[in-house]
Amino acid sequence: MKRAMWRRRRAPLPLAALSLALLHAHGALAQDAPAVDPPLMLKRTPQLTETLPPAERGQLPSFVDGDKLSGRPDLETIVEGHASMRRGDTVINADRLEYYQPDDLAKARGNVRVNQAGNVYEGPELELKLETFEGFFNNVRYRFLATGAHGDAERIDFVDSNVSVARQATYTTCRREDYPGWMPAWLLTAATLTTDSEENVGVATDARLSFMGISTPALPSMSFPLNNDRKTGFLPPTVGISSVNGIDITAPYYWNIAPNRDATFYPDLMSKRGVNLGSEFRYLEDKYSGQIRFDYMPTDELRDRKRWGLWTHHEQTFDPKPFELDSLGMVFNINRVSDDNYWRDFTRTPSLTSRLLATNGALNWSKDDWSGAFGATKYQTLQYDASTITPPYDRLPQITANYAKYDWHGLDIKLATDYTRFRADPSVQLQPNGDRVFAEGEISRPLLSSGGFIIPKLKLHTASYQLDSALANGSTSASSTVPTFSLDSGLIFERDANFFGRAFRQTLEPRAYYVYTPYRNQSNLPVYDSASNDFNFATVYTENEFSGHDRVSATNALTVGLTTRLYDADTGAEAARFGIAQRYRIRDQDVTLPATGSTAASVASPAGVSDLLLGAQINWTSKWSLDTTFQYNADTHRSVRTAVTARYSPEQYHNLTASYRFQAPTTAGGSDGNKSIDVGFQWPLNDLWGDKGKDLGPGRGAGGGRWYAVGRLNYSIQDKTLTDGVLGFEYDGCCWIGRVVLERLSTGQVSAGTRLMFQLEFVGFASVGTSPLRTLTQNIQRYQPLRAPHPGASRFTNYD
Repeated sequence: MKRAMWRRRRAPLPLAALSLALLHAHGALAQDAPAVDPPLMLKRTPQLTETLPPAERGQLPSFVDGDKLSGRPDLETIVEGHASMRRGDTVINADRLEYYQPDDLAKARGNVRVNQAGNVYEGPELELKLETFEGFFNNVRYRFLATGAHGDAERIDFVDSNVSVARQATYTTCRREDYPGWMPAWLLTAATLTTDSEENVGVATDARLSFMGISTPALPSMSFPLNNDRKTGFLPPTVGISSVNGIDITAPYYWNIAPNRDATFYPDLMSKRGVNLGSEFRYLEDKYSGQIRFDYMPTDELRDRKRWGLWTHHEQTFDPKPFELDSLGMVFNINRVSDDNYWRDFTRTPSLTSRLLATNGALNWSKDDWSGAFGATKYQTLQYDASTITPPYDRLPQITANYAKYDWHGLDIKLATDYTRFRADPSVQLQPNGDRVFAEGEISRPLLSSGGFIIPKLKLHTASYQLDSALANGSTSASSTVPTFSLDSGLIFERDANFFGRAFRQTLEPRAYYVYTPYRNQSNLPVYDSASNDFNFATVYTENEFSGHDRVSATNALTVGLTTRLYDADTGAEAARFGIAQRYRIRDQDVTLPATGSTAASVASPAGVSDLLLGAQINWTSKWSLDTTFQYNADTHRSVRTAVTARYSPEQYHNLTASYRFQAPTTAGGSDGNKSIDVGFQWPLNDLWGDKGKDLGPGRGAGGGRWYAVGRLNYSIQDKTLTDGVLGFEYDGCCWIGRVVLERLSTGQVSAGTRLMFQLEFVGFASVGTSPLRTLTQNIQRYQPLRAPHPGASRFTNYD
């Protein structure tokens, strides 16, 4: 058996030598090869336009065809037998066709079929002026290209090329079945049905909507979109049931102000609480964009007070030339709510994601190798008695300037400077407010090749503080200067390998990372933004064991690791990755953090070996993957942290994800540990009993009539309780979709809110109920909506 040998990855042929070799080869071939024409080049053409300008319609030629042609020049043309006439985006086919040139009038009789920009009309009799598209069609069967909707009408009057009025009409997106007595799952009937393809809106009068044989009362008028474009008007109301809100009814109104501006108003009636008035405004300009959302509840019976929330985001760019800059921009955000309980009581607002609401703004600039910002940040902390958090310091203001120069005579040079004025409520902070100036410079000499790398680096960190009140040692100022040396190195070996009958290119990548930072006493320095880094594969190869700039760890340590990867020999895709890493501290790490209101003081890290990190990512095929991370403590012979995630997704709408997470308590008998399982899924239930849903009766359509189970369950093993959960069902009836989803969301350590959402969606028309799509997308990994938005169809897809 031939043994595979590891080899250093070789450097590629230098570019200059490769170019010279190609030139010689080309010259040699050119001497013998005959002259050939240059290859054909594709160019853009304006001939295939989706919409013809009105001015061009009258200038376009007409093409007629048929079994028999007769008439008088410049007066009339008569075509009999398989008659057809084409002009621009309009095609008329009939048994008999008469065209009168002076009036630009076409009359068609017998098996008439009109294709106008992809919209198809069929019937026995038509009169139509081709240039203006004015006329009528009797006893019509029609189909619209944009939505696939179709129906019948006693008569359609064409007002122009965009607007038509159908009399005694029907409308549905259900696939038409050709058998006696067929009825679609849902059907709109109307005395008149006006469609405007320019405004992309349909208006029905004396309208009734029937679903599964159940019909609504007659509605005087109703409008609906003809595609996915925006349209001013009332949106379908949403109805839900919540344990906190009771029956929840929202009637949104959408205002399409301009192509680049819109607004939505959504009054929300909650049976247990009152009325919440919500609004959102969005804008998009050439130099700036953003959105503003404001919710106001005059009286909330749940808290017996008024409630409000404000969220804004604004981005803008300015002309940098007057300031001799390369770029100049601004970002501004406001996040504010009325009270601490807002995040618990309003779970469908931006406040749901965090109890720290930041209002900030920054002016950003860049010039050559320099960049910087002038900004400010102020926090609102939403406290909860069962789980308090220490508010962060406000930054009023923060000014930064950074320099980065790469490959300057082989050196990489960086400099970061920062001035920040930190402010907080003294009653909740253990340290005084103050100003901090820091600078951090580094210089490195990367030595890189395709088979390995060595990167020596020198870094110097200095910080100075001016405080509003004295520290514990009586001083109102403090400073520190800490140097750091690091040496990062690694090799890359590779070989051809074969596992389970599959060819791979395998790499072996050993890495050694040494850091030396001398001890500097920093116990007299305040802590404004520093915290202990999490221990993982990303932070084990960093110089500082703290985040922020108030602490620099006294590190004298060597980190060694080994990674091996498997690349598919044919595609180059990474099929698997395995890694191991461990840090060996040569000396104690004695720099610590003081205690805060919600966290205990950190302790020194003794010399010796750290926990062992092991990780693996396996993507053997596109159908399934496995991602694992273990943190193993050799002293206790136990795992400190374990995370395992497996995913199986064999095809579209088939997705199963399962995760197990374990975090040991930081102290013996502590309560800050975690052990939980998390399962998410989207799966057709028809597959479970062998029915693929391909033929489930008339009107269902191919692939319709399918049940889907969707959900995500997060279960705490140690607490023996379901912390968060989403569980529901979807039914795809081809032209309609039904959804029922139950959501349970924890809003504290001892409380949770439950909400029931149900929605009936008439595909390509409208929907009724509360859409759970946002909840499903946020909670279920790789969730796929059963009807994803798609670009509008081209008229050339239905060109005949």
